[in-house]
Amino acid sequence: MAEPLKNKVDEEAGVCLFEPLSEKYKITFEAIGGLEALKKQASMKIIQPFKNPELFKKFKKSAGGGILLYGPPGCGKSYFARAIAGECNASFYNIGIDQILDMYVGNSEKNIKALFDTARANRPTVIFIDEIDALGRKRELLRHTNMTSTINAFLAQMDGVESDNENILIIGATNAPWDVDSAFRRTGRFDRIFFVPPPDEEAREQIFSLYLHELPIGKLNYNTLAAQTANYSGADIHGLIDRVSEKVIEDILETEKECLIEETHLEEEIVHSKPTTMEWFAMAKNVVEYANENGIYDELAHYMHNEMNKKSKKMGFL
Repeated sequence: MAEPLKNKVDEEAGVCLFEPLSEKYKITFEAIGGLEALKKQASMKIIQPFKNPELFKKFKKSAGGGILLYGPPGCGKSYFARAIAGECNASFYNIGIDQILDMYVGNSEKNIKALFDTARANRPTVIFIDEIDALGRKRELLRHTNMTSTINAFLAQMDGVESDNENILIIGATNAPWDVDSAFRRTGRFDRIFFVPPPDEEAREQIFSLYLHELPIGKLNYNTLAAQTANYSGADIHGLIDRVSEKVIEDILETEKECLIEETHLEEEIVHSKPTTMEWFAMAKNVVEYANENGIYDELAHYMHNEMNKKSKKMGFL
């Protein structure tokens, strides 16, 4: 797990102090099972410019810029961003929106400047901002008009109007990309958009192993469990294991006998569980069908089409 976010404040300046994630929490793509297509895409478009700067400079391309990760909640967008930083051998700043936004007028803008100044002083740097839609929400959806100056300050820093942003990668993550203002997706800002799907079968197998290996378990077939949990997010699997653990503890307290987590316990809980991602996909379906004129959600549409075909084949329709 990553370090919890802490708001360290410079009392005199009245702004947040930003610190990179500790080295002990750094990971690479080796720590992420599956998602090979996404890894390949990220490697070419993001990581290689950091690793081979001279080659990319020949073609007038530099490392850095902005990317937007979107997908159902609980599917590891922040984990994937950490792996990108590890692959780039870059400092990683895990920023919560509460570290940027401040109730006092002018302080949010100061926080933004402090964040980018810190990143420029420690490049190569990856800045990860979760729930970027809270900052980059469409203007018509904004409740507070005073957010305009904060948004403009952030976009000015991204554009590098007064500074050089080479070797600084800004990664925004959102569950609702359709709520992000188009100004944030302009060229040079969050113009590269990656869909982070629920973990595939290989990744789910690894997630089960990760969460269960330190618990008192019987003989488990992780492959079988992964096959039974299609469309489950990593958070769904974690929650499922927590519920099973609680039931096993109850059994131990009632019977006063030792009991292990067995495959039957997990399978029984799976039968009574549903993946939370399906609610997100139901909402995303409308976006894909009626709001994808510019092809932003082509990856999502392709994924949903493939999943429907898999389901049809399983039911014998294809």
